[in-house]
Amino acid sequence: MTTNDLDLSIDTLGECRIPSPMTGIRFVTEEESVLFHSNLVDIRAIQREGKAPPQFEMAGPREKIYFDPSKLKCGIVTCGGLCPGLNDVIRAIVMSLFYHYGVKTVFGFRYGYEGLTYRHGHAPLELNPDVVDDIHKWGGSILGTSRGPQSVAEMVDTLERMNVRILFAIGGDGTLRGAKAMVEEIKRREAKIAVIGIPKTIDNDISYVEQSFGFDTAVGESRTAIFSAHTEALGVQNGIGLVKLMGRYSGFLAAYASLANNDVNFCLVPEVRFSLGVFLEALRQRLEARAHAVIVVGEGAGQDLLPKSVEKDASGNRLLGDIGVFLRGKIRDHFARIGMKATLKYIDPSYTIRSVPANPRDSAYCLLLGHHAAHAGMTGRTNMLVGYWKHRYTHVPLAMAVSRRKQIDPDDRLWSNVLSCTGQPRTLV
Repeated sequence: MTTNDLDLSIDTLGECRIPSPMTGIRFVTEEESVLFHSNLVDIRAIQREGKAPPQFEMAGPREKIYFDPSKLKCGIVTCGGLCPGLNDVIRAIVMSLFYHYGVKTVFGFRYGYEGLTYRHGHAPLELNPDVVDDIHKWGGSILGTSRGPQSVAEMVDTLERMNVRILFAIGGDGTLRGAKAMVEEIKRREAKIAVIGIPKTIDNDISYVEQSFGFDTAVGESRTAIFSAHTEALGVQNGIGLVKLMGRYSGFLAAYASLANNDVNFCLVPEVRFSLGVFLEALRQRLEARAHAVIVVGEGAGQDLLPKSVEKDASGNRLLGDIGVFLRGKIRDHFARIGMKATLKYIDPSYTIRSVPANPRDSAYCLLLGHHAAHAGMTGRTNMLVGYWKHRYTHVPLAMAVSRRKQIDPDDRLWSNVLSCTGQPRTLV
Protein backbone atom coordinates (compact mmCIF):
# COMPACT_ATOMS: atom_id res chain seq x y z
CA MET A 1 0.00 0.00 0.00
CA THR A 2 1.36 3.43 -0.93
CA THR A 3 0.79 6.53 1.19
CA ASN A 4 -1.66 7.64 -1.51
CA ASP A 5 -3.91 4.65 -0.74
CA LEU A 6 -3.91 4.71 3.07
CA ASP A 7 -7.11 3.50 4.72
CA LEU A 8 -7.46 5.93 7.62
CA SER A 9 -11.14 5.25 8.30
CA ILE A 10 -12.16 4.69 11.93
CA ASP A 11 -14.46 1.91 13.19
CA THR A 12 -17.51 2.82 15.24
CA LEU A 13 -19.95 0.79 17.33
CA GLY A 14 -23.00 2.57 15.96
CA GLU A 15 -24.79 5.84 15.48
CA CYS A 16 -24.34 8.59 18.06
CA ARG A 17 -27.78 9.65 19.27
CA ILE A 18 -27.22 11.04 22.79
CA PRO A 19 -26.53 14.79 23.15
CA SER A 20 -23.17 15.43 24.76
CA PRO A 21 -23.36 16.84 28.29
CA MET A 22 -20.43 19.14 27.48
CA THR A 23 -21.35 22.79 26.97
CA GLY A 24 -19.63 26.03 26.07
CA ILE A 25 -16.96 24.37 23.93
CA ARG A 26 -16.10 24.06 20.25
CA PHE A 27 -17.27 20.69 18.98
CA VAL A 28 -15.51 18.91 16.13
CA THR A 29 -17.61 18.11 13.07
CA GLU A 30 -17.28 14.95 11.00
CA GLU A 31 -16.10 17.04 8.04
CA GLU A 32 -12.96 18.22 9.87
CA SER A 33 -9.82 16.27 9.07
CA VAL A 34 -6.02 16.47 9.04
CA LEU A 35 -4.20 15.89 5.75
CA PHE A 36 -1.61 13.13 5.83
CA HIS A 37 0.55 14.92 3.25
CA SER A 38 1.66 18.46 3.91
CA ASN A 39 3.54 18.92 0.64
CA LEU A 40 1.39 20.62 -2.00
CA VAL A 41 3.31 18.81 -4.75
CA ASP A 42 2.23 15.44 -3.32
CA ILE A 43 -1.36 16.56 -2.79
CA ARG A 44 -1.72 17.87 -6.33
CA ALA A 45 -0.22 14.69 -7.77
CA ILE A 46 -2.85 12.64 -5.91
CA GLN A 47 -5.64 14.93 -7.08
CA ARG A 48 -4.48 14.56 -10.70
CA GLU A 49 -5.12 10.82 -10.29
CA GLY A 50 -8.72 11.67 -9.35
CA LYS A 51 -8.24 10.62 -5.72
CA ALA A 52 -8.86 12.47 -2.48
CA PRO A 53 -5.66 13.00 -0.44
CA PRO A 54 -5.41 10.69 2.61
CA GLN A 55 -6.81 12.37 5.72
CA PHE A 56 -6.87 11.54 9.41
CA GLU A 57 -10.11 12.01 11.28
CA MET A 58 -9.66 14.95 13.64
CA ALA A 59 -9.84 14.22 17.36
CA GLY A 60 -12.06 16.17 19.74
CA PRO A 61 -15.49 16.28 21.40
CA ARG A 62 -18.60 15.68 19.28
CA GLU A 63 -22.09 17.11 19.77
CA LYS A 64 -23.59 13.64 20.09
CA ILE A 65 -22.19 10.58 21.83
CA TYR A 66 -22.83 6.85 21.65
CA PHE A 67 -22.70 5.71 25.28
CA ASP A 68 -25.09 6.78 28.04
CA PRO A 69 -22.72 8.16 30.72
CA SER A 70 -25.08 7.28 33.57
CA LYS A 71 -24.79 3.56 32.77
CA LEU A 72 -21.22 3.43 31.55
CA LYS A 73 -18.22 1.63 33.06
CA CYS A 74 -14.71 2.18 31.69
CA GLY A 75 -11.30 0.63 32.20
CA ILE A 76 -7.70 1.83 31.89
CA VAL A 77 -4.56 -0.30 31.53
CA THR A 78 -0.87 0.63 31.22
CA CYS A 79 1.59 -1.85 29.69
CA GLY A 80 5.27 -2.16 28.77
CA GLY A 81 8.14 -0.14 30.18
CA LEU A 82 7.73 2.96 32.30
CA CYS A 83 7.62 6.31 30.56
CA PRO A 84 7.29 9.93 31.73
CA GLY A 85 3.65 11.01 31.57
CA LEU A 86 1.85 7.73 32.25
CA ASN A 87 0.13 9.10 35.34
CA ASP A 88 -0.72 12.31 33.49
CA VAL A 89 -2.62 10.35 30.85
CA ILE A 90 -4.43 8.20 33.44
CA ARG A 91 -5.47 11.32 35.34
CA ALA A 92 -6.62 13.13 32.20
CA ILE A 93 -8.84 10.23 31.11
CA VAL A 94 -10.42 9.91 34.55
CA MET A 95 -11.01 13.65 34.93
CA SER A 96 -12.53 13.92 31.47
CA LEU A 97 -14.85 10.96 31.99
CA PHE A 98 -16.02 12.29 35.38
CA TYR A 99 -16.25 16.02 34.73
CA HIS A 100 -16.91 16.25 30.99
CA TYR A 101 -19.36 13.35 30.77
CA GLY A 102 -20.50 12.36 34.26
CA VAL A 103 -19.15 8.80 34.12
CA LYS A 104 -18.86 7.51 37.68
CA THR A 105 -17.20 4.10 37.32
CA VAL A 106 -13.64 3.76 36.02
CA PHE A 107 -11.50 0.72 36.79
CA GLY A 108 -7.72 0.76 36.65
CA PHE A 109 -6.46 -2.71 35.74
CA ARG A 110 -3.28 -3.49 37.67
CA TYR A 111 0.06 -4.57 36.21
CA GLY A 112 -0.72 -4.35 32.52
CA TYR A 113 -2.71 -6.97 30.65
CA GLU A 114 -2.13 -9.34 33.59
CA GLY A 115 -4.83 -7.35 35.40
CA LEU A 116 -7.37 -8.27 32.72
CA THR A 117 -7.11 -12.02 33.37
CA TYR A 118 -8.17 -14.00 36.40
CA ARG A 119 -4.92 -15.97 36.58
CA HIS A 120 -2.81 -13.37 38.36
CA GLY A 121 -5.29 -12.24 40.99
CA HIS A 122 -4.73 -8.49 40.50
CA ALA A 123 -7.81 -6.72 41.84
CA PRO A 124 -8.67 -3.61 39.80
CA LEU A 125 -8.26 -0.18 41.36
CA GLU A 126 -11.35 2.04 41.35
CA LEU A 127 -10.33 5.40 39.92
CA ASN A 128 -12.01 8.73 40.63
CA PRO A 129 -10.88 12.37 40.83
CA ASP A 130 -9.79 12.00 44.46
CA VAL A 131 -7.61 8.97 43.71
CA VAL A 132 -5.87 10.56 40.72
CA ASP A 133 -5.73 14.13 42.03
CA ASP A 134 -1.94 14.34 42.52
CA ILE A 135 -0.61 11.45 40.46
CA HIS A 136 0.60 13.67 37.59
CA LYS A 137 3.34 14.87 39.96
CA TRP A 138 4.84 11.38 40.19
CA GLY A 139 6.85 9.24 37.83
CA GLY A 140 5.83 5.72 36.86
CA SER A 141 2.25 4.43 36.70
CA ILE A 142 -0.20 4.28 39.59
CA LEU A 143 -1.54 1.10 37.97
CA GLY A 144 1.79 -0.65 37.59
CA THR A 145 2.74 -2.37 34.37
CA SER A 146 3.97 -5.63 32.88
CA ARG A 147 5.16 -7.13 29.63
CA GLY A 148 4.05 -10.18 27.73
CA PRO A 149 0.88 -11.50 26.08
CA GLN A 150 -2.17 -12.73 27.95
CA SER A 151 -5.16 -14.75 26.77
CA VAL A 152 -7.22 -12.46 24.54
CA ALA A 153 -10.38 -14.45 25.27
CA GLU A 154 -9.84 -14.16 29.03
CA MET A 155 -9.26 -10.40 28.78
CA VAL A 156 -12.48 -9.90 26.85
CA ASP A 157 -14.26 -12.20 29.32
CA THR A 158 -13.19 -9.82 32.09
CA LEU A 159 -14.51 -6.77 30.22
CA GLU A 160 -17.85 -8.48 29.64
CA ARG A 161 -18.12 -9.82 33.20
CA MET A 162 -17.42 -6.36 34.66
CA ASN A 163 -19.66 -4.68 32.07
CA VAL A 164 -16.77 -2.45 30.95
CA ARG A 165 -17.75 -0.79 27.67
CA ILE A 166 -14.64 1.31 26.95
CA LEU A 167 -11.08 0.13 27.52
CA PHE A 168 -8.24 2.65 27.28
CA ALA A 169 -4.94 0.87 26.54
CA ILE A 170 -1.81 2.95 27.13
CA GLY A 171 1.33 1.45 25.66
CA GLY A 172 3.65 0.84 22.74
CA ASP A 173 3.72 -1.52 19.79
CA GLY A 174 3.05 -4.72 21.77
CA THR A 175 0.26 -3.10 23.79
CA LEU A 176 -1.42 -1.80 20.65
CA ARG A 177 -1.17 -5.20 18.98
CA GLY A 178 -2.83 -6.68 22.05
CA ALA A 179 -5.56 -4.03 21.84
CA LYS A 180 -6.12 -4.87 18.18
CA ALA A 181 -6.41 -8.56 19.03
CA MET A 182 -9.03 -7.73 21.67
CA VAL A 183 -11.00 -5.71 19.11
CA GLU A 184 -11.06 -8.73 16.80
CA GLU A 185 -12.32 -10.97 19.61
CA ILE A 186 -14.93 -8.37 20.59
CA LYS A 187 -16.15 -8.23 16.97
CA ARG A 188 -16.32 -12.03 16.84
CA ARG A 189 -18.59 -11.96 19.91
CA GLU A 190 -20.60 -9.05 18.44
CA ALA A 191 -20.12 -7.20 21.72
CA LYS A 192 -20.44 -3.42 22.05
CA ILE A 193 -17.08 -2.63 23.63
CA ALA A 194 -14.79 0.16 22.42
CA VAL A 195 -10.98 -0.09 22.63
CA ILE A 196 -8.99 3.14 22.46
CA GLY A 197 -5.18 3.23 22.37
CA ILE A 198 -2.85 5.96 23.59
CA PRO A 199 0.68 5.55 22.15
CA LYS A 200 3.45 5.36 24.76
CA THR A 201 7.07 4.73 23.85
CA ILE A 202 10.29 6.53 24.74
CA ASP A 203 11.67 5.19 21.44
CA ASN A 204 9.07 7.31 19.55
CA ASP A 205 8.62 4.45 17.07
CA ILE A 206 4.81 4.32 16.60
CA SER A 207 3.88 4.86 12.96
CA TYR A 208 1.59 7.71 11.88
CA VAL A 209 2.19 9.55 15.16
CA GLU A 210 4.63 12.45 15.05
CA GLN A 211 5.69 12.12 18.67
CA SER A 212 4.82 9.84 21.57
CA PHE A 213 4.28 11.29 25.02
CA GLY A 214 7.30 11.18 27.32
CA PHE A 215 9.74 11.60 24.44
CA ASP A 216 10.22 15.32 25.01
CA THR A 217 10.93 14.68 28.70
CA ALA A 218 13.40 11.90 27.83
CA VAL A 219 15.32 14.18 25.48
CA GLY A 220 15.48 16.85 28.18
CA GLU A 221 16.58 14.38 30.85
CA SER A 222 19.40 13.13 28.60
CA ARG A 223 21.06 16.52 29.05
CA THR A 224 22.43 15.70 32.51
CA ALA A 225 24.10 12.50 31.31
CA ILE A 226 25.55 14.08 28.17
CA PHE A 227 26.68 17.22 30.02
CA SER A 228 28.42 15.00 32.57
CA ALA A 229 30.05 12.93 29.84
CA HIS A 230 31.31 16.11 28.15
CA THR A 231 32.65 17.53 31.42
CA GLU A 232 34.47 14.28 32.19
CA ALA A 233 35.93 14.17 28.67
CA LEU A 234 37.22 17.75 28.94
CA GLY A 235 38.80 17.07 32.32
CA VAL A 236 41.60 14.85 31.03
CA GLN A 237 43.81 14.57 27.97
CA ASN A 238 42.05 12.41 25.36
CA GLY A 239 38.94 12.04 27.48
CA ILE A 240 36.01 10.09 26.04
CA GLY A 241 32.44 10.29 27.33
CA LEU A 242 30.17 7.43 26.24
CA VAL A 243 26.40 7.64 26.87
CA LYS A 244 23.91 4.87 26.04
CA LEU A 245 20.27 5.86 25.53
CA MET A 246 17.15 3.83 24.86
CA GLY A 247 16.12 2.93 21.31
CA ARG A 248 15.86 -0.75 20.39
CA TYR A 249 15.14 -0.35 16.68
CA SER A 250 14.66 3.41 16.30
CA GLY A 251 17.29 5.98 17.19
CA PHE A 252 15.12 9.06 17.62
CA LEU A 253 16.08 9.58 21.28
CA ALA A 254 19.80 9.39 20.53
CA ALA A 255 19.40 11.68 17.50
CA TYR A 256 17.35 14.38 19.23
CA ALA A 257 19.49 14.19 22.37
CA SER A 258 22.54 14.83 20.17
CA LEU A 259 20.83 17.87 18.63
CA ALA A 260 19.61 19.16 22.01
CA ASN A 261 23.03 18.70 23.61
CA ASN A 262 25.41 19.94 20.96
CA ASP A 263 28.52 18.60 22.65
CA VAL A 264 28.07 15.22 20.95
CA ASN A 265 30.70 14.20 18.39
CA PHE A 266 29.40 10.75 17.41
CA CYS A 267 25.76 9.60 17.34
CA LEU A 268 25.26 5.88 16.67
CA VAL A 269 21.72 4.65 15.95
CA PRO A 270 20.15 1.29 14.97
CA GLU A 271 19.16 2.51 11.49
CA VAL A 272 22.71 3.34 10.38
CA ARG A 273 25.34 0.60 10.31
CA PHE A 274 28.89 1.28 11.40
CA SER A 275 32.12 -0.68 11.20
CA LEU A 276 34.04 -0.97 14.44
CA GLY A 277 37.39 -0.36 12.72
CA VAL A 278 36.21 2.70 10.81
CA PHE A 279 34.52 4.15 13.91
CA LEU A 280 37.61 3.66 16.08
CA GLU A 281 39.82 5.32 13.49
CA ALA A 282 37.43 8.29 13.27
CA LEU A 283 37.48 8.50 17.07
CA ARG A 284 41.30 8.48 17.08
CA GLN A 285 41.36 11.32 14.56
CA ARG A 286 38.89 13.29 16.70
CA LEU A 287 41.11 12.89 19.78
CA GLU A 288 44.21 13.93 17.87
CA ALA A 289 42.42 17.05 16.64
CA ARG A 290 40.52 18.09 19.81
CA ALA A 291 41.78 15.86 22.66
CA HIS A 292 38.25 14.90 23.78
CA ALA A 293 35.10 13.24 22.38
CA VAL A 294 31.50 12.52 23.37
CA ILE A 295 29.65 9.51 21.94
CA VAL A 296 25.89 8.87 22.20
CA VAL A 297 24.71 5.40 21.22
CA GLY A 298 21.16 4.04 20.95
CA GLU A 299 20.77 0.64 22.64
CA GLY A 300 19.94 -1.13 19.36
CA ALA A 301 22.90 0.24 17.40
CA GLY A 302 25.69 -2.05 16.24
CA GLN A 303 23.88 -5.29 17.06
CA ASP A 304 25.53 -6.94 14.04
CA LEU A 305 28.84 -6.56 15.87
CA LEU A 306 27.68 -8.51 18.93
CA PRO A 307 26.94 -12.23 19.36
CA LYS A 308 23.39 -13.06 18.26
CA SER A 309 21.03 -13.93 21.08
CA VAL A 310 18.14 -16.36 20.69
CA GLU A 311 16.63 -15.35 24.03
CA LYS A 312 13.55 -13.15 24.13
CA ASP A 313 11.96 -10.95 26.77
CA ALA A 314 8.40 -11.36 28.07
CA SER A 315 7.06 -9.29 25.17
CA GLY A 316 8.70 -11.53 22.59
CA ASN A 317 11.44 -9.06 21.67
CA ARG A 318 14.87 -10.53 21.00
CA LEU A 319 17.21 -9.65 23.85
CA LEU A 320 19.79 -7.20 22.61
CA GLY A 321 23.49 -7.29 23.35
CA ASP A 322 24.73 -4.41 25.49
CA ILE A 323 26.29 -2.11 22.90
CA GLY A 324 27.39 0.34 25.59
CA VAL A 325 29.48 -2.18 27.51
CA PHE A 326 30.75 -3.63 24.21
CA LEU A 327 31.96 -0.24 22.94
CA ARG A 328 33.48 0.62 26.30
CA GLY A 329 35.64 -2.48 26.13
CA LYS A 330 36.55 -2.15 22.46
CA ILE A 331 37.50 1.53 22.77
CA ARG A 332 39.73 0.91 25.79
CA ASP A 333 41.37 -2.11 24.13
CA HIS A 334 41.95 -0.21 20.88
CA PHE A 335 43.74 2.75 22.43
CA ALA A 336 45.79 0.51 24.68
CA ARG A 337 46.83 -1.51 21.64
CA ILE A 338 47.94 1.51 19.59
CA GLY A 339 49.73 3.02 22.58
CA MET A 340 47.60 6.16 22.76
CA LYS A 341 46.52 7.26 26.22
CA ALA A 342 42.77 7.73 26.50
CA THR A 343 40.39 7.85 29.48
CA LEU A 344 36.79 6.70 29.01
CA LYS A 345 33.78 7.33 31.25
CA TYR A 346 30.61 5.32 30.51
CA ILE A 347 27.12 6.50 31.56
CA ASP A 348 23.82 4.59 31.13
CA PRO A 349 20.95 6.79 32.40
CA SER A 350 18.13 4.71 30.84
CA TYR A 351 16.14 3.86 33.97
CA THR A 352 16.72 7.29 35.48
CA ILE A 353 15.25 8.91 32.38
CA ARG A 354 12.15 6.76 32.00
CA SER A 355 11.06 6.97 35.64
CA VAL A 356 10.90 10.76 36.08
CA PRO A 357 7.69 12.86 36.01
CA ALA A 358 6.77 14.49 32.72
CA ASN A 359 8.07 17.97 31.93
CA PRO A 360 5.53 20.81 31.38
CA ARG A 361 5.34 20.34 27.60
CA ASP A 362 4.75 16.60 27.93
CA SER A 363 2.24 17.18 30.75
CA ALA A 364 0.15 19.42 28.49
CA TYR A 365 0.44 16.87 25.67
CA CYS A 366 -0.61 14.01 27.96
CA LEU A 367 -3.59 15.98 29.26
CA LEU A 368 -4.95 16.52 25.75
CA LEU A 369 -4.19 12.96 24.64
CA GLY A 370 -6.22 11.70 27.61
CA HIS A 371 -9.09 14.10 26.94
CA HIS A 372 -9.21 13.19 23.25
CA ALA A 373 -9.14 9.49 24.12
CA ALA A 374 -12.18 9.99 26.37
CA HIS A 375 -13.98 11.96 23.65
CA ALA A 376 -13.29 9.22 21.09
CA GLY A 377 -14.45 6.44 23.40
CA MET A 378 -17.68 8.23 24.34
CA THR A 379 -18.64 8.49 20.66
CA GLY A 380 -18.32 4.73 20.21
CA ARG A 381 -15.14 4.87 18.17
CA THR A 382 -12.96 1.81 18.50
CA ASN A 383 -9.95 -0.02 17.08
CA MET A 384 -8.01 3.27 17.05
CA LEU A 385 -5.47 5.33 18.92
CA VAL A 386 -5.21 9.05 19.54
CA GLY A 387 -2.34 10.48 17.53
CA TYR A 388 -0.71 13.79 16.75
CA TRP A 389 0.01 14.94 13.20
CA LYS A 390 0.89 18.36 11.77
CA HIS A 391 0.14 20.03 15.15
CA ARG A 392 -3.34 18.47 15.34
CA TYR A 393 -4.74 15.59 17.40
CA THR A 394 -5.99 12.75 15.24
CA HIS A 395 -7.65 9.34 15.21
CA VAL A 396 -5.41 6.58 13.79
CA PRO A 397 -6.61 3.02 13.01
CA LEU A 398 -4.74 0.49 15.14
CA ALA A 399 -3.99 -1.55 12.02
CA MET A 400 -2.06 1.38 10.55
CA ALA A 401 -0.23 2.18 13.79
CA VAL A 402 1.15 -1.37 14.12
CA SER A 403 1.70 -1.94 10.39
CA ARG A 404 5.35 -0.94 10.56
CA ARG A 405 7.86 0.56 12.96
CA LYS A 406 8.73 4.24 12.59
CA GLN A 407 12.47 4.68 12.10
CA ILE A 408 14.99 7.33 11.12
CA ASP A 409 15.46 7.61 7.36
CA PRO A 410 19.24 7.97 6.83
CA ASP A 411 18.51 10.03 3.69
CA ASP A 412 16.12 12.41 5.44
CA ARG A 413 16.77 15.83 6.97
CA LEU A 414 16.86 14.63 10.59
CA TRP A 415 19.90 12.44 10.08
CA SER A 416 21.52 15.08 7.87
CA ASN A 417 21.10 17.57 10.70
CA VAL A 418 22.65 15.12 13.19
CA LEU A 419 25.67 14.65 10.92
CA SER A 420 26.16 18.38 10.46
CA CYS A 421 25.89 19.05 14.22
CA THR A 422 28.17 16.24 15.39
CA GLY A 423 30.68 16.57 12.57
CA GLN A 424 31.01 12.79 12.34
CA PRO A 425 31.72 11.21 8.94
CA ARG A 426 28.65 10.56 6.79
CA THR A 427 29.57 6.89 6.65
CA LEU A 428 31.34 4.80 9.27
CA VAL A 429 31.47 1.56 7.24
